[in-house]
Amino acid sequence: MGHLKALPIQPLVLGLATFILSCCAPVTSYSQPASYPSRPIRVVVPYPPAGTTDIVARLLAAKLTIALKQTVQVENKAGAGGAIGSDFVAKAAPDGYTLLLGATGPITVSQSLSPKPNYDSIRDFAPISIVATVPTMLVVNPKLAATSVAELIALAKANPGKLNFASTGSGATPHLSGELFKLMAGVDIKHVPYKGSAPAVTDLIGGQVDLMFEQIPGAMPFVQSGQLRALAMGSAKRVGAYPNIPTVAESGLTGFDMVAWFGLLAPANTPSEVIKRLNAEVTQIMSTQEVKDKLVSIGAEPQASTTAEFSNTIATEIPKWRSLIEKLGPL
Repeated sequence: MGHLKALPIQPLVLGLATFILSCCAPVTSYSQPASYPSRPIRVVVPYPPAGTTDIVARLLAAKLTIALKQTVQVENKAGAGGAIGSDFVAKAAPDGYTLLLGATGPITVSQSLSPKPNYDSIRDFAPISIVATVPTMLVVNPKLAATSVAELIALAKANPGKLNFASTGSGATPHLSGELFKLMAGVDIKHVPYKGSAPAVTDLIGGQVDLMFEQIPGAMPFVQSGQLRALAMGSAKRVGAYPNIPTVAESGLTGFDMVAWFGLLAPANTPSEVIKRLNAEVTQIMSTQEVKDKLVSIGAEPQASTTAEFSNTIATEIPKWRSLIEKLGPL
C-alpha cells in the first residue's frame, strides 16, 4: 500500500467525486433509441440495382430516413446469389449502422447449397422485421412459341436441353422456381445464372435466354410494355393486382408454390434497443396506406413482423429448403 501514500490527496478526491457523479448521472449510449441514430445508416442490398430486393429496399430506406431523421442510404453489393452482400453485413460492426435487406435465397436457401457457408443465418444475424412477400412469375421472351404453361412444357419436351432459363443467381428463389418447374413438368431446360435481376431480365428481353422465374416487381414493367410475356404466377393463388394471370399450379403443376420474402436484418449482437427501435419504425411504415398501395401495385404483399416471428421464419425455412434441394439433386 506504500505506493498509494505517495500519491497526492487532491487528485484522489477529485477522482472519487467524478466516479460518484458518473454513477448518479443518467446512463446514455448509442444503443438507446434517444441517441440512435446519430449518423447515416446504410442498407446493403445483396443484388444489383433495379431488382425486386433493390426496389423494396429503396422504398423502405426513403421512409426510414424520414422516421429516423437521419439519412438511410442503399448500397448494392451483388454476387454469389446474394451471399457476398449478406456475408458483408454478417461481419459488420453490430452497431445498427449497417443493415441488410435480406431475402429468402441468401438467408435460408444458401445454408444448404454449400457444405461450409461463409455465414450462419441463425447465428450471425439479428432479424428486425419481414417487410414484404413476393411471388415469382414465369415470363418468356415474346418470340418463344409458347403462350401458356402447357405450351411451354410441350415445347420443352419436344426440344430437350435446347431451352434455357435465367435466374438472379444460384440458390435464389427464381433459380429454385425454375428447378422445381423442371422437376414437376419433367422437362430438360438449362439454367443460366446471373448476378441479379436486371442483367438476367435484360438478356431475356434480348433473346439470349428463353424464360425465367422472376419476382413480379422486377418483371411486370416489361410485361406491361410488351417486352416480355407473362405465362403464370408462381404463388398458390392468383395475385390480386393481376387477377388475369393464372398460376403455375392451376396450369397443370398442382402444388407449385414459390413465394419469396424480404426482410431487414442487422449483424448479430446489435443492441436490443436498436433492434426494437428499428422494428417499431418498420412496423409503422408498413402500416401506412401509401406504402401498402405502392407494394401492392408492384405485386408485393406488405408484411411486418415481430423479431421473434422473423427469427422463426428463418429457422423453419432452412430445413424446408434443404428438403427441396435434396429432392432436386445437384444444382
